[in-house]
Amino acid sequence: MSRSMALRLAVLLALLALALTACGGEEAPEVVGGFEIPVVEEGMFNVAMVLIGPHDDGGWSQAHFEGLEYIKENVPNVHIAYIENVPEGADSEQIIRSLSRKGFDLIFGTSFGYMDPMETVADEFPDVIYIHISGYKSNTTNFGNLFGAMEDMKFLGGMVAGARAKLDGNPKLGYMATFPIPEEIRLGNAIALGMKQTCPECTLDVRWLNTWHDPIIEKEAAASLFDAGAQVVFTGADTPAVADVAQEKGKWGVTYDWYGSCKIDACLTAPYWVWGPVYAEIAEGVIDGTYEVGWHYFEADTGGLALFGFMEGEELTPGMKDLPPEVIEEVRDLMAQMLAGEFDRFDLFSGPIIDNQGNVIVPEGEQFQYADIDQFPPGAPGLECEYCMYWWADGITAELPSLE
Repeated sequence: MSRSMALRLAVLLALLALALTACGGEEAPEVVGGFEIPVVEEGMFNVAMVLIGPHDDGGWSQAHFEGLEYIKENVPNVHIAYIENVPEGADSEQIIRSLSRKGFDLIFGTSFGYMDPMETVADEFPDVIYIHISGYKSNTTNFGNLFGAMEDMKFLGGMVAGARAKLDGNPKLGYMATFPIPEEIRLGNAIALGMKQTCPECTLDVRWLNTWHDPIIEKEAAASLFDAGAQVVFTGADTPAVADVAQEKGKWGVTYDWYGSCKIDACLTAPYWVWGPVYAEIAEGVIDGTYEVGWHYFEADTGGLALFGFMEGEELTPGMKDLPPEVIEEVRDLMAQMLAGEFDRFDLFSGPIIDNQGNVIVPEGEQFQYADIDQFPPGAPGLECEYCMYWWADGITAELPSLE
């Protein structure tokens, strides 16, 4: 070997040594479908979360992300990781499977469309616990369903919005729904039922977004509802766009999911989630073997549900300060009952309930059962429903697409 070749080889070896030193000698991170898969930390309980949107979206995903951070801060010896902007369907299945192979002990999937992929992967990794948020499936062993009675907060929000529209002399409301799934229909019906409590003459129009997170589409839908005459518009999507458009139009928006979404004067209120205590309880239960995997549907008395302006330390928003005092008092009283466990989703969906076609959905003296909350007729095997969530409540000026 010539002297110059030996010198070049020595330089290359030195550069290689520096590179290995800089990265600790670790292998390059695994990338699946364009997503970098995080690694576990040995000797710790490893928790991963799959997010449908950015972790700082100002709505749904940010609320979940803060819940994940709460686990780390409040449960000893826990390592957390997350992957954001994961599409529903086949992409999410790859990501969930990759996290399982890495050795994560507990995996949260935070969107309706992750349900079937999580169910599939759960069969392949029986030692991993999978918790799917929303949806309705569970294998009762290592694949569980988790959600909360947000319909209660939407009902209270409907009461506030109805009172606001009535005070403004414009009894028209709007609802930006994401997809025609039981969850969104249930929440829309809760808004309408609350609206009728304070404004019997009010109506609620609906626009389907067909997305969970798209600020442009959300703004366009909000503008469409406001321009069609709505005085107050609710969103079922992830960003605070509805309040931004309301500010431009001189009207009112009701944001969703995260307490920080209601930050401008045109935001009337926001039903929002507090996932941290619920997630920490699940993680602790999985660690000590006491958590029962199945259908976990929590109520307001867990501290996991809230309505902005009515929680401890919060003030009424500008849009609520001049509402009739009796309305504010009624909302506060119902909230107190919910937080005390004295009023729940079954009380909310008690008869008589009439749909927007004049049909009696729930007779007087009857109420929903669990399967009725989130099932289309006839319901999943073993979860068949009697009343079933495929109808619009009285006051909603919209039709549902055919199930066929």
